[in-house]
Amino acid sequence: MPTVEGLVKARIINCVTEEEVVCMFNPKEYTFAKQNQWEQKEAKGKDVAHLEFKGGAPANLKLQLLFDTYEEHRDGSRPMNRAGEDVRKYTKGLWDMMKASERRKNQATNKSEPPHVRFKWGTLWSFEAVIESISQKFTLFLADGTPVRAILDVSFKQIADEGQYPQQNPTSGGNPGQHLRTVREGDTLAWIAYEEYGDATRWRHLALANNIDDPHRLVAGTTLIILPLPTL
Repeated sequence: MPTVEGLVKARIINCVTEEEVVCMFNPKEYTFAKQNQWEQKEAKGKDVAHLEFKGGAPANLKLQLLFDTYEEHRDGSRPMNRAGEDVRKYTKGLWDMMKASERRKNQATNKSEPPHVRFKWGTLWSFEAVIESISQKFTLFLADGTPVRAILDVSFKQIADEGQYPQQNPTSGGNPGQHLRTVREGDTLAWIAYEEYGDATRWRHLALANNIDDPHRLVAGTTLIILPLPTL
């Protein structure tokens, strides 16, 4: 949401938990890069070899973020931090997004993986990815050694094209129509929405379809009806 001054803050959102890290300072610039894979084929008697398209590689997004808690900063009328706080309190969320999550466990292999994240800045563009790397440098400290300024270089690797959703039913290979799903231990509506629709914010659609008043109280074993998203 825009602040009182009209400045929209960039955000990195955990697609599983919907927790977000709000950038204290928007990036001055970012680099967006993508490569296609081409295979060179022999072309006898020609000056230029024939190139065969093999597919596209995931896009990469690289940006640098500044976090500073030496003074208080505000997101519109809301304080973002208290002056003199440990800056790691506000960068920890990014590091947590690189940790394997039990909610991202593959039922077949029993192995977990870090969550998908979304870099979002305003309403015009967002980028769904995984965080590939983080480098954090501390540049300002209080007298007792508490770090109050950090510069983070963050690299994201694309996981899905904009508007691209995963298969709706992971157990059946995908079903665009209505189907049922049993709630597992640890499931949340946001996580189910992410698995079914590729967008955690669609939990409200699930709640409405299943008459759920409190989305934070899901009981394992409950059967949910999964309805297709409404078409525009």
